[in-house]
Amino acid sequence: MNPYNTPAPAPSRPWWKTTPALLGVLALVALISAFSVGLGFLAMIAAIVAVWWLPPWRWFAKLGATFGAFILLTIGASMGGQLEDSGTEEAKGSKSGTASASPTESALAKAADYTGRPLDDAEKHARSAGYTPSRHDAADEDRSIIMRSGWVVCFQEADTAARTIDFAAVKSGEPCPEKDGGPLPWPKMPDVVGVTYDSAVAKLKKADIDLDQVELDDVYLDIDSPSAEEAAEDGDEWRVCFQSPDEGTEVTGTTSVRLDLGRWTENDSVRDCPSEKDTTYKIPANDPDYEDDRDRDSNDGGTTGSGGSSGGSSSSSGGSTGGGSVGTVHPGAFCSPAGAVGVTEAGTPMVCGPGSDGRNRWRSG
Repeated sequence: MNPYNTPAPAPSRPWWKTTPALLGVLALVALISAFSVGLGFLAMIAAIVAVWWLPPWRWFAKLGATFGAFILLTIGASMGGQLEDSGTEEAKGSKSGTASASPTESALAKAADYTGRPLDDAEKHARSAGYTPSRHDAADEDRSIIMRSGWVVCFQEADTAARTIDFAAVKSGEPCPEKDGGPLPWPKMPDVVGVTYDSAVAKLKKADIDLDQVELDDVYLDIDSPSAEEAAEDGDEWRVCFQSPDEGTEVTGTTSVRLDLGRWTENDSVRDCPSEKDTTYKIPANDPDYEDDRDRDSNDGGTTGSGGSSGGSSSSSGGSTGGGSVGTVHPGAFCSPAGAVGVTEAGTPMVCGPGSDGRNRWRSG
């Protein structure tokens, strides 16, 4: 053999870059996951990095090793759950003072009642008690349960011998059906049109409708919408003119309930709801078209009042009321004619004059 023609031996790689070492790292993923899923996940990340950076493998071999790391993490986590259940059973056996595998009073203890509790919390405590939980939609909609923290237990069925428990749950905020697999018993909207705000609130509460779903609006164009606190403060003065949805409609967790309110006191000349919402003014003088009507009346009065002392008296009276008091007014609302006076509900004097936009509005006198 010619020593000059003999190929030089390949340089040896460090042991931690060899294939057996990397396979051992992958095996550690399953072992660590059996005790802690969190640590196993970190071990999986480290193993994937090592696979892609250390060995001189082909890309498809590295891809296969990466997929294998995920599989090993799943297997390890499953093994950990079995070990945990086994450990729980052994602990219960030691507490009962018996080494027999036959059922005992402790092993067949009745499962606790978890109805009304969040699903994730119920499953956590059921596992601690040695049960294997499962879950399904309690309603007749067969929905998939993904975020268990957003569901609440309605029914449960436990098998003490098999140590399993099945939870039937609905989404948070939903009512439980009368039986497992039944329809959701959503409340129905009562008829509250024509009653005071206080009476409407009482009817909504009796129907189990959440008041947080209720929105309030004004029924007149020149009256501001009250807040729930303001309406409750004078609940016998506000009255429901329109409602949404209609009577008998199901009010689900996403339904918006609206009450259109009107308000009147003993001092108001108008004490009835309008025929339509947002089409009339409670105080006619606040209507921008009201000025044209008064001008027309004034012109008609000037023509008919040209003769006689009684006609002059009528014309004089019309002139004084044309720019006189119109009763209760709303600050900032449109008004006419210029120079008319009125008072707010609080008794503050107001006068009709040009506002910042150039249009006549009620302003403090």
